[in-house]
Amino acid sequence: MKKVLFLPLVLIACLCPAQDAKKIIGKPIKIGNLLVAQNDFPVEMKWNDAKNACLALGKGWRLPTISECSILYKNRDSIGGFKYYYWSFAERSKAYARTQYFGPGYQSGYQGVSDKDAMCWVRAVK
Repeated sequence: MKKVLFLPLVLIACLCPAQDAKKIIGKPIKIGNLLVAQNDFPVEMKWNDAKNACLALGKGWRLPTISECSILYKNRDSIGGFKYYYWSFAERSKAYARTQYFGPGYQSGYQGVSDKDAMCWVRAVK
C-alpha cells in the first residue's frame, strides 16, 4: 500500500517545480543583454535558498550581480512588481551577501549587506 501512494507523490513533486518556474519566469523582460524574470519568487528566502531556487529555474537563471541590481532598480517601473529588499549574487563574506532596496523612502535604491540567514525577496535574471 505504501508503494502505491509513494509513486503519485513523486510524480506530483516532479511536476510542481516546472509549473512554478513558468509562473516565475513568465514573459521575461529584456534590458540590454539581460533577461529578467517577470515575477518574484512567491516568498522571501535566505541567500543560499535563493541562489538554489534561481538555478532550479533552468539553464542560465541566477541571482543578479550587484551591478545588475542597479540596472533592475533603474528600470523598476518598466519591470514592475518589486517589493523591498532583494538578494544579489555578490557575497560580502562567508556570512553576508549584498542586497538591493527597492522600497519607498529615502533609502530607495540603497545597496546594502545582509546576513545570509535573513529573508529577502528574489528576482531571477539570465
